[in-house]
Amino acid sequence: MSEFRPTLRPALGTKQAVSNTALKLSPLPEGTIIHVLARRGEPDIVPFLDSLTKAAHALLPVSPGQWFIVGEEPMTHQEMKSLFAALEPRATGVDQSHGRVRIRIEGAMASRALSKGTALDLDPSAFPVGQSAVTLIGHIAAHITRVDTDAFEIIVLRGFAESLWSDLAQMSLEFG
Repeated sequence: MSEFRPTLRPALGTKQAVSNTALKLSPLPEGTIIHVLARRGEPDIVPFLDSLTKAAHALLPVSPGQWFIVGEEPMTHQEMKSLFAALEPRATGVDQSHGRVRIRIEGAMASRALSKGTALDLDPSAFPVGQSAVTLIGHIAAHITRVDTDAFEIIVLRGFAESLWSDLAQMSLEFG
């Protein structure tokens, strides 16, 4: 792990929440996003990963054998080194905190607005609270998690954050 520490500037730092009676679109703090990849042949390691994540961090499935550890606050260099050491040899962690951005969309019309840009079935029976999926929103690859009945967290590559924000704001206009 390198000792180099980039200066983080919020990708959506100038964006204010878009809010109306039907939904709210908010940039989330650029805290911690660790991409965890299990070693091939490793049995179910979710309980192991749960034991490593603190209450301040969520464990979100990405795909078979892959998860995001997400937190509101940045991890210190030492915390990250300790986490990566604890993961070995069962898994590998990659710090994505500087390369991904989190956006929250919530409200009664959040799923309808999102449905304009993704082919995911966002009905709560098909995509319940806690469910995650990697999909396209328009032309942008994104990771969506339903975090509450009417709330979603979206993780997107930093370089696409402003474009996705603009798309989500456009998709939300009809509900204002």
